[in-house]
Amino acid sequence: MQTNLPADFIATSAGQRANEILRSCVHCGFCNATCPTYQLSGDELDGPRGRIYLIKELLEGGYDSTRAMTHLDRCLTCRACETTCPSGVAYGELAEIARVRLGPSRSGLNGLMRQVLRWLIPYPKRLSPLVTLASKARLVLPKQLRRYLPEPTQSKVRLPADFQSQPRQKTDGDHDAVVEALPSRQVVILQGCVQRVVTAEVNTHLQTLLAARGIKMMTVQAEACCGALDLHLGAESAALKKIKANIDALAPLVGLVDAIISTASGCGVTFKDYPRLLADDPEYAEPAVAVAGLVQDVAEYVATADLDLAVAQKGIKVAWHPPCSLQHGQQVTGVVEELLTRAGCELVPVADAHLCCGSAGTYSILQPARAKALREEKLEALQKQSPDVIVTANVGCQTFLAQATPVAVRHWIELLK
Repeated sequence: MQTNLPADFIATSAGQRANEILRSCVHCGFCNATCPTYQLSGDELDGPRGRIYLIKELLEGGYDSTRAMTHLDRCLTCRACETTCPSGVAYGELAEIARVRLGPSRSGLNGLMRQVLRWLIPYPKRLSPLVTLASKARLVLPKQLRRYLPEPTQSKVRLPADFQSQPRQKTDGDHDAVVEALPSRQVVILQGCVQRVVTAEVNTHLQTLLAARGIKMMTVQAEACCGALDLHLGAESAALKKIKANIDALAPLVGLVDAIISTASGCGVTFKDYPRLLADDPEYAEPAVAVAGLVQDVAEYVATADLDLAVAQKGIKVAWHPPCSLQHGQQVTGVVEELLTRAGCELVPVADAHLCCGSAGTYSILQPARAKALREEKLEALQKQSPDVIVTANVGCQTFLAQATPVAVRHWIELLK
């Protein structure tokens, strides 16, 4: 693709990268074949190829930013197009650059909702009281409304006796702060923002599994939001602030723990992207590489740690939904399936496993009609073989799917013992 980006933009690292990505696109259209939103509407501008043209127009100084905004806001950022693209176009990164250019603000109710989400979701202390209130309200709401509330979960999580919590290290910018040596086979478990409030039982179960096998665990009290929500909504400066807070909190543990484990694939994919996001920062570039190098999805850790897990319920029929952030973002494929099969689960076939369920972070709230249409198609595929349970690997997918099916939806790690 030929480009003509402004000189002042090309002079920036974002401009150089955007130019490189745009020029790598050969207009083949293979991406549209796996794009969920293109399949819904049939509109070229709701597919990756069309959006790339809109981004090019936007970055070259096009005046119709509204059109680019409309179709980029409809994008799930599922990155299925990246898995399909024969030219290796980094569409997700390009979309992020464009969203930063557009900024986080929108008009009307959608704009207000975006502000509320950015104020609420990344902060567990703000979110938790609302979830607690919603859980109490379940008793008086009709069933058709009750399904849209998160499932009640334990407000106080009972942790294994040897579980530790790591306080924030006051380094004053020095990432080489001395931390007391930790026992061998010790891991950090990321708590997540929504996850620690809505599906805290997932990490609780993992902690039980690891403790039974002599693996020491810790959390980091100063863990902030991974930054994904702000990034997806175009608020780059807010995202980088959270990302740097996580580097400050986790960098002192590099070399002292075996892994930093994420049970929410949407968080994990962002943590792994920290080196790219902080590449131009002289203070944080190096520690970002070190921290990201330790981050593993729980499936990656379990697959390499020789934990010898078994299924808790023999003969259970399982439908597996791989989140986009795991299969397309982190490129972790086939691992969960192998672990579950080896443990004794019966995995049923699921058609079009590469397609998004429609959750996509805040997408299900900001684009509800499209999200529900995608969920309907996903659930039809997942339920076709009448599974006993649907399992996934991300809190957003789990809660969004659970709203619309009588079949139990769980994190896959919860099936194992």
